Amino acid sequence: MAEQLGGLARPVVSVEDAAPVARERWGVEGDVVELGSNQDRNFRIGAGHVLKVANAATDVAELEAQNASMDVLADAGMRAPRPVESTSGRTVEPVEIGGVTLHARLLTYVEGEPLMDVPSFGEAEARMLGETAGRIVAALAGFEHAGTTRTTQWDLRAAPDVVRALLHHVPESLRSRVANASLDSVARVAAVSPALPLQVIHGDVTDDNLVLDEQGSVGVIDLGDLMVSWRVAELAVAITGVLANGCDDPLTSLETVRAFAEQVPLEHAEVVALWPLVVLRCAVLVTSAAELTAIDEGNDYAAERTSREWRAFRLATSFDPDEMAVLVAATVAGVRPRPFSLGRMLPEHVRPSVVDLSVLSPSLDAGRWLEPDAEQAVLDAEGAPVSTRWAEHRLTQARPLAPRGSARTLALGVDVVVPDGTLLHVPFEGQRVRIDGGFELRGDALTLVVRGDVEDADGLGLASGRLRVQLHRTEAPRAPFFVSPRAESLWRALSPDPSALLGVDVAAPPTDADRVLARRDAAYAPVQEHYYAAPPQVERGWRELMVDTQAQVYVDAVNNVATTGHAHPHLVEAATRQWSLLNTNSRFHYAAVAELSERLAALGPDRLDSVFLVNSGSEAVDLAIRLAQVATGRPRMLAAREAYHGWTLASDAVSTSLGDNPRALESRPDWVELIDAPNSVRGTHRGPDAATGYLADLDVQLNALGEEGRAQLAGVVIEPIFGNGGGVLLPDGYLAGVFERVRALGGVCISDEVQVSYGRLGEHFWGFEQQDAVPDVITVAKAMGNGQPLGAVITTREIAEAFAAEGSFFSSAGGSPVSSRIGLAVLDVLESEGLQQNAREVGGHFRERLLALAERHPAIGAVHGMGLYLGVELVSDRETFAPATRLAADVCDLLLEEGAIVQPTGDHKNVLKIKPPLVITRESVDHVVEALDRVLSMLG
Repeated sequence: MAEQLGGLARPVVSVEDAAPVARERWGVEGDVVELGSNQDRNFRIGAGHVLKVANAATDVAELEAQNASMDVLADAGMRAPRPVESTSGRTVEPVEIGGVTLHARLLTYVEGEPLMDVPSFGEAEARMLGETAGRIVAALAGFEHAGTTRTTQWDLRAAPDVVRALLHHVPESLRSRVANASLDSVARVAAVSPALPLQVIHGDVTDDNLVLDEQGSVGVIDLGDLMVSWRVAELAVAITGVLANGCDDPLTSLETVRAFAEQVPLEHAEVVALWPLVVLRCAVLVTSAAELTAIDEGNDYAAERTSREWRAFRLATSFDPDEMAVLVAATVAGVRPRPFSLGRMLPEHVRPSVVDLSVLSPSLDAGRWLEPDAEQAVLDAEGAPVSTRWAEHRLTQARPLAPRGSARTLALGVDVVVPDGTLLHVPFEGQRVRIDGGFELRGDALTLVVRGDVEDADGLGLASGRLRVQLHRTEAPRAPFFVSPRAESLWRALSPDPSALLGVDVAAPPTDADRVLARRDAAYAPVQEHYYAAPPQVERGWRELMVDTQAQVYVDAVNNVATTGHAHPHLVEAATRQWSLLNTNSRFHYAAVAELSERLAALGPDRLDSVFLVNSGSEAVDLAIRLAQVATGRPRMLAAREAYHGWTLASDAVSTSLGDNPRALESRPDWVELIDAPNSVRGTHRGPDAATGYLADLDVQLNALGEEGRAQLAGVVIEPIFGNGGGVLLPDGYLAGVFERVRALGGVCISDEVQVSYGRLGEHFWGFEQQDAVPDVITVAKAMGNGQPLGAVITTREIAEAFAAEGSFFSSAGGSPVSSRIGLAVLDVLESEGLQQNAREVGGHFRERLLALAERHPAIGAVHGMGLYLGVELVSDRETFAPATRLAADVCDLLLEEGAIVQPTGDHKNVLKIKPPLVITRESVDHVVEALDRVLSMLG
C-alpha cells in the first residue's frame, strides 16, 4: 500500500450530517455530540454508540483490520469497542456527504473518563499505561491482516521521513532542536533496528485513548493507528503519553517500562532503541501538529494538544539518552540490591582528607568554579591523600546558559589522589581484569572500576596520583561516572557508596529541596511567598547566575536587588572587613554613615541634600509619607492605581497593585486619594499624547475635591516608572505635570525610586530624570545594598528639619557600619565597572531582541521599559489587550526549565518582569530571549 507521511484535514462532516447516517444505516438515534480527532470525524450517538467517519484517504481494508482487532482485544478480556453491523449487514458503510464518498462505522461506546483527565497523573497512571500497552501487544502478537501494512506518518519506522518532510512547519526557534534530536535518535535506532521484533500494534496507547470507568477498569479506544511496526514502538508511544502530562521524573516513565515488561519481556535491542524512539515519537507529534494546524486551522482538538506535545518533546529531550538506556536496562532486568561487604582498598596508613566540590564549597568562591581546572586546583591545594565525595552534585561540572537538568553534575564515584607507589588491597573476592586506563575487579555482587596510574603488582597493584574509583552492581548495566540530577535514588542504588574502600566517609550530605521547602512552610509563615510551586533550592550566585543545590545554573533575569550581581568580590571584602571591625546601631559615631550619606546626597538634585538611612524600601516610603505630612501639616496623599510601594502601614496604604493585594482598591484609608494609572499602552488614554488626557483628568479630580479637600493635600507619591506594572514608562511630560499641580497646592512630591534607580534605566541614574521632573523627596532601597537591608530617603534640609517637630528619628540597623560599607561598595562598583553604561547598551540589546520576538509572537502585546528594567506584556488579544495570565505563568515555569528565572507581575500577573543584575552580559540576554522564543512557540 502507498505511504501516507503527511497529515490530512478532517472530512467535512457536521453533527447534522452524522445523525441521519446513524439513523438510516444503523437504525440508531439519540443526541449527537462531536468528539475530538486529528484526521477523522467522531460523533457520540446517544449513550451507547460512536459513529466514526474516516478520512477519504483511509482504505477500507484498514477499517476492517481495526474492526477485527477490536474483537481480538475484547476476546483477550480487555474493554474495547465492538463494531456494529449496519442494516445491510456491513461493519463499514460507504456514505455520501457533501458530494464526497466516505466510509463510516458504528462502534459500541466504551464507558469511562479519559486517563488524561486524571487530576494528578503519577506513577499509578504511568503503570496503567505500560500494563495496558503490554497487554495489547501480547493480545495482538499473532494477529495478521492486510489492512495493517500501509506505512503512515505514525509508524516510527517512517519517523525520519516524516520529520524531514514536515519540519518546515515547525517554528524557526524550535526547528534546529527538533532536527538535531531526531538525527541523533535515528542514528541510535539504526544501530539496532535489524534486531527489533515486528508485529501489529495499536500504535496510539496514550492517556487520551485509555478510559477509566467508575470501578477503575481500563478501556481501550481509537484503533485508528493500527499497524505493523516495531513492537517496542507501542511502549515508546505510551511513555510519550506519560511525558505529555508533565511527569518530569524519569522514575515515573520507568514505571511504564516496568509494567510493560511484566507483560512482554523486552529484548536487548528494544532496550537500546526505546528512548530514541520516544524522542522520535515526540518529534513526529510536534511536526505533525505544526502541519495540521497549518492545513486545518479550525481543528481546535489538534490546536489544544500542541502544548502537550511540545511538553512531551521538551521532557523527552531533556533526559540524557545514554543515561536513560542504562536506567531502562536496569528496570527491565529488575535489579534488586543485594547485600554486600567491602574491605579497604587503601592501606591503613593512607587516610584521605575529603574535599568539598559542592555548590557550598568555599574553595569555589568568586567564580572559581567556572575555571576549567577548578577540580584539580582544589585537589592540589589539599595534597595527597585526598578524595572527593560520592553522590555529590559537583559545582565544577555545572554548565551556565544551558537547560535545567542537562548538566551531568552528580558524581557516582570519587576521585582519589594517593601518594606514589600506594599498594591497593583487594576489598572483596573477584576477578581482576585490565581495562583501558585501569582495571576492574568483578565480584558476585559488585564490580569495582579503578582508572588511573596503577601498575600490576600484589593485591590490586601499585597506584600513583589521581585515581577515579566507582562501584557498580554486577547484575546491572554500568552507570556513567557523572549523571544528570534526575533519578538520583536509582543511580545511588546502581552505583553504591565506596566509603568503606577508602576507610573514610566520602558520602556527600543528601540534597532535598522538597524537604527544605516543607520545613520552610512549617516554620516560616507561608504568606511570605516564594517563586514557583516547586522551586529549586538556590544556594549560590555569581554575577547574573544563580545555582541550585544540584549544581544547575540559571540566568537571574528578575533580581533588581542584586545590582552588582551575586557575590561580587568587592562587596564580599567590604562586608567581611567591616564585620571584623564593628557593627552597631546608627546612633554611634563612625565614618561609614557620613561617607554614604555624602555620596547619596551628591547623586541627587541640588536641592536634595539631606539623607535618612533605613532598612528597606517599605520603610523609606513610609518615612517619606510622614515627612510630607509633617512638613505640610496635612494628611491627604495622592497615589496612582496599579502601583506598589511597600508593606508598612503607610506604604501599603498608597499601594494599589491588585497582583499583590486583590482587595487593594476596596481597603484604602480615607487619607489616600487614588488617581488613574497613567498607562499609555492599555490605559484610559493611549498613545504619545496620553499625558494630556491623564493630566486633564487629574485637574478634574483635584477640582472635585473642593477648596477644603485641596487644602488637605500633603503631596503625591508615585513611581517614575511603573515597577510592579511591568516597567511601563509614564507618558512623556506626565510626571512633571503632576509635580507642578501638587506644588501649586502646597504639596510635597515623592519619587519612589526603590525599583528603578541606580542606573538601571541606562540613560538615567534616577527614574524621574527620564521625565524631566525634579521631586522633593526620593526613596531608594533594593539597589543600594545588593541584598543587604538598606534604604534611604533623600530630601531637602527644610523638609528634614520640619520633621524634627516629631522628635528625634533613628533606625537601629539602618545605616549600620556594615550596611553603610556595603552601600559604599555598591556605588564603587557601579562607577568602576560602568554598570549604568552596561544597562544602556545590554539593556538596549535586550529590548531590541524582545521587540523582534513581538513581531513573531502575537501573544506579546507590548514591550515596556528601558535599560535593564523591562516588561513583556502577554495578551490573548492585541486589540482588546485581554491579559494572558495563565500563559504568563506557564511561560515562567518553562523558562525555569530552560535555565532562566523570570516572574510575572502586574494587576493580572500577565507581564514578564525583566530586571536582572546590572552586570548581565549579552550572552546571558541572548540565552533568555532565545529561551522565551522557544517557550512561546511550544505554548502556541
